[in-house]
Amino acid sequence: MNQRPIGDVILDLKGISLSFGGVKALTDISFDVREHEIRAIIGPNGAGKSSMLNVINGVYTPQQGEIVFRGQHFNRMSSRQVAEMGVARTFQSLALFKGMSVLDNIMAGRNLRMKSGILAQMLRVGPAMREEVAHREHVERIIDFLQIQSHRKTPVGRLPYGLQKRVDLGRALAMEPSLLLLDEPMAGMNLEEKQDMSRFILDVNDEFGTTIVLIEHDMGVVMDISDRVVVLDYGRKIGDGTPDEVRGNPDVISAYLGVAH
Repeated sequence: MNQRPIGDVILDLKGISLSFGGVKALTDISFDVREHEIRAIIGPNGAGKSSMLNVINGVYTPQQGEIVFRGQHFNRMSSRQVAEMGVARTFQSLALFKGMSVLDNIMAGRNLRMKSGILAQMLRVGPAMREEVAHREHVERIIDFLQIQSHRKTPVGRLPYGLQKRVDLGRALAMEPSLLLLDEPMAGMNLEEKQDMSRFILDVNDEFGTTIVLIEHDMGVVMDISDRVVVLDYGRKIGDGTPDEVRGNPDVISAYLGVAH
């Protein structure tokens, strides 16, 4: 479990409601995320989990509610603003550049950190050259950390699915986020791939001190690696607490744990 001491609340979601054309995706949802913790969001299909993640990283603007991130209050945030504040995200469906190498895909995650202009980057002159070398060194450390050194130059589209998911994680880590949002990081994986990904998530949390919010369907994984779990059902919050507290919550058992997926 988490080796780092859990810190103060860094993300506080208050009374979040979100609708699309009269259809309620989220209704009056409140929960917080503490520094250095692994916070899971679970629930059946259609519960509103991805919508919640989209609210956190500025893709959706809720009709009601407030987001407090590191003491700053927001009713709405743009995706770029969120990224600049240190929030990175992986997606359920891989959005990688399949024809580009592993190294270049992860380098793409450094864009926000690059100070030199596009022209200087293309010409690779002076400070831009030195900057690129520094960024490459950082990316190489991520590649080593994720144990994909032998695939550095391989086009991502040729890699097995489990390794592609690892590259996706690497690209998010390249942003050096303080808060990492993982949307079903283990979807479609076999048991061995899930074990590997669980270990990397725990290591990211422990070694980098990254706070993690993740959506995951595999209850075994959630209960093993999470510090706290919030449970959604039909866009409403029905449970919130430690894995043991959630496991024993009768509303959760009837809505989710008792349902075969």
